[in-house]
Parts: sequence; structure tokens; C-alpha cells
Amino acid sequence: MRKKILEVKNLIQHFGSAKEPIKAVDGISFDVFEGETLGLVGESGCGKSTTGRSIMRLYDITEGEILFNGKNVNSYTSRKDSMQFHREMQMIFQDPYASLNPRMTAGEIIAEGFDIHGLYKNKKERQQKIGELLESVGLNREHANRYAHEFSGGQRQRIGIARALSLNPSFIIADEPISALDVSIQAQVVNLLKQLQKERGLTYLFIAHDLSMVKYISDRIAVMYRGKILELGLADEIYNNPIHPYTKSLLSAVPQPNPEYERKRVRIPYKHEETPANAEVIEARHDHFVLATKEQLSKWL
Repeated sequence: MRKKILEVKNLIQHFGSAKEPIKAVDGISFDVFEGETLGLVGESGCGKSTTGRSIMRLYDITEGEILFNGKNVNSYTSRKDSMQFHREMQMIFQDPYASLNPRMTAGEIIAEGFDIHGLYKNKKERQQKIGELLESVGLNREHANRYAHEFSGGQRQRIGIARALSLNPSFIIADEPISALDVSIQAQVVNLLKQLQKERGLTYLFIAHDLSMVKYISDRIAVMYRGKILELGLADEIYNNPIHPYTKSLLSAVPQPNPEYERKRVRIPYKHEETPANAEVIEARHDHFVLATKEQLSKWL
């Protein structure tokens, strides 16, 4: 039995007025198990980044429950509980240019968490820890005294990763951490994340819209569309045996480095249809779940 580190139950996140709400996340449920990477994929605007930020408590959720290590994170009332939660769960942001303070050096950015949580007050110990974190993400100790504008995009994202690791968390939400980077750098950052996961026993929620990269890093994949999770299963199963028409459409758009395959690849258009009110999450195959009515599922299989 694998331990559930995160349980999301009927999460709803609406913005705007009560009369005309913008349904960014519209009643989703999923679990993340200790040591795994769950990939959350979908097109821009589907609600995946909002899901990550809601789990991190950057938004007050509209409805639902988020359990982290068995505790409801929205029931935290004391500063001590909130501080402990944020030591255990950290986030890597999408834009390495906007997420780093240009007035701070790399060392100051990484050490910000130390100051908030009262860690490493001894100057020598603090510098030692900053150096270790920089080296763990493939940078040099000397980089600690440089400012953000002196780094490339890939290096900035490495600083963002070092900052996320500074409090020694067990769970990291990676919110499209490679989408702003050059293709040549993306693989390096993903390989770094995989290496750090192995070394530190980390659990990831990896949010992205690039299905080929998500398959490479994820154990399981959840496909999101218009605020709902339409399909969830093992990465290979989702990739090789998709069931929902939207998943099939997404996969048909993924290019392959194979000219023969590319000549034959047929793009499957997705015709939007509202999810029926009587739709339910059905286990269509072992550990492969689809949001559908029984009639829809029999048609898709």
C-alpha cells in the first residue's frame, strides 16, 4: 500500500462575482502518492496552474478539501501550522524572469526562506548551505553573489529550484517549470528534477502542457479541460491507450522526431461537448479513470 501524501477532494475554485463566477476549477479529485510524479496536463486556461496555487494556499478555495499528510490544509489557524506546511510543500514557478527579485542576489533569494523560518542564523553555516544548494542544481558557489539579470533563463530556473529546496520539503509543485525555457535547456531541467527526486525522495505535482515531456517525467498523468479532470491513469497507459476524445486529440498534436511517423500523423480535432450532469468518474481499465456517463464510455472504448 502506497502512502497518500496529497488528497484533493472535490476542489472548486471560482473567481469573480457569485452571480457570474469564472469556474477555473470545477470539482476535481485526485491523490498523489509518496515518491511519485503526477503530471497535470491540459491547454492554457484549463485551470491546472490555479489547481497548483490553490493546493499551495495561495488562493482561498471556494469549496472542497485538500489533505496533506492526512491534515486539512484549510483548517490551519495558527502561524506555526502554516509555517510547517510551507516547509513541507514548496513551488517552482513558471517564469524564471518574473519569479526572482532583481534587487536580490542569488544567495539572498535562496536564503529568504531561512530568514522567514529562522534557520541557519550562523553566517558561516548559512553560506555553506547556500553553496550546497547552488551546487545541487548544477551552479557554482560563486554564483551566490550575482544578481538575477546576470543569469540565463535556464540558470534562473535552477535558482528557483534551489530556493524551493532550501527548506528541505517533501512535496514540490512544479508549475510549468520548463515552458519559458529554450528547448535545448528543457531536457536539462527535467533531468535535474528527476535526479533531485531520486536523491531526496521528493514527490512532484508536475504541471505542463507538453505531453511528451510530461510522459518522460511522470508516473501517472491527469488530463484537465475546462476546470475538470477528464482522464487519469499511468503515463504509458494514457499515452498508448487514451479513452476520452479530448485526450486523443491532445496526443494527436504531439510531434515525434520521426519523419516517417510525421508524414502519417493525423491530427484529431476535438469537438467540445459539455460534461453531462450525470457523468461520473469510472475506472474503465485497471487504475485508468475517465469522467463520463456509461453511454459515453461504451461509445469511446
